[in-house]
Amino acid sequence: MIKNLAAAYKESFSGLSRETWILSTVMFINRCSSMAVPFMSLYMTQYLHRPMSDAGLIIALFGAGSLAGASVGGKLTDVIGFSAVQIYSSIIGGVFFILYSTITHFELLCFFTLLIGFFSEAFKPANYAAITVYAAPGTTTRSFSLNRLANNMGFAIGSSIGGMIAFFSYPLLFIVDGGVSIMAGIAIFFMLPNIKKAAKTAAEKIIQSSVIKPWKDVLFMKFLLLNILLTICFFLLFRVVPLFYKEVWHIDEFWIGLILGMNGLIIALFEMVMISRIENKRSPIQYIVMGVLMIALAYCILLLPGIVPVVAAVMVTITFTIGEMLALPFINTFVMSRTTDHNRGQYAAGYTMSWSISQVIGPSAGFYLAEMYGYNWLWIGLILLLLLCALGFKLLGRNMD
Repeated sequence: MIKNLAAAYKESFSGLSRETWILSTVMFINRCSSMAVPFMSLYMTQYLHRPMSDAGLIIALFGAGSLAGASVGGKLTDVIGFSAVQIYSSIIGGVFFILYSTITHFELLCFFTLLIGFFSEAFKPANYAAITVYAAPGTTTRSFSLNRLANNMGFAIGSSIGGMIAFFSYPLLFIVDGGVSIMAGIAIFFMLPNIKKAAKTAAEKIIQSSVIKPWKDVLFMKFLLLNILLTICFFLLFRVVPLFYKEVWHIDEFWIGLILGMNGLIIALFEMVMISRIENKRSPIQYIVMGVLMIALAYCILLLPGIVPVVAAVMVTITFTIGEMLALPFINTFVMSRTTDHNRGQYAAGYTMSWSISQVIGPSAGFYLAEMYGYNWLWIGLILLLLLCALGFKLLGRNMD
């Protein structure tokens, strides 16, 4: 049995290009520097003693900055290349994170939150475009899964370490986060010299080409609208739910960090093997629908009465992660399947912007509803929204047939 399991893992990782591995390593380093973002709401309410509405505003501003960063990052990817965008966004964003630790004035915090969101998100379109360019034939979904594995391993390590650091000092959390981000930018500079040159050559061709704009792709735009609904619910698990764990279930930051970190660990252990087994056996839309329904089930667990808080939180993370593993790899593949050599950056930016829009709408609305009506009504609303989203993806799949 162990031998068969080892063979399954070996098969799932075989055939991927060297560049795909390098890009995923870069993503891992970058995501290790994302340890502070899940704790921003706790930083505002527990350390600075500001109301939930202010925490919601901070998260919304991070989303607004991310929205601008995704748009600019995607355009720059098609012009100057994906290596340069990843290097500059990592280093500059890291510097702003370190400065963030020294600020207590709320208006100034709002301004720096915008800047941090901008540079954090500018990184992603460049990385997505690079994966598509360098994926070996027939390995696109697995290449994105490897990237997600790196993404989530970085998140797991970052969240776990972030929870431990936050338990002792919130300002130190932002200093460490910024330092790791700067190191990520330096690592990209040394690890991707050849890719940098290739990206520049591709960019020169793009400038001379007529580009199909993603907002003229009607099917793609419908897909993005559904993705916004899904990612609104996705982000709230990492923005509002940690505060719920702290205030209602009385779980401390140390355990919150470990529980959130389980998400990345589960993905690291199982997603690649799962994708290698199920890819091409059903329509991608079917897997996306199943994933959305599993995420809805995760929010249902938050409504269960009389359950041990830590056990319930672990159940939420496991159920949510299964849904994420079913939905997101195939969403990434669908998005990149609509692109050409001349517009990958802009499509990647459109996709990344849909996540950023969710960061603007979701947390601010989520914190407001939780503050005004209570957490249970928020969870019920998210469950209904996810059911609507699953129906929308199913109908879209029929239109694609």
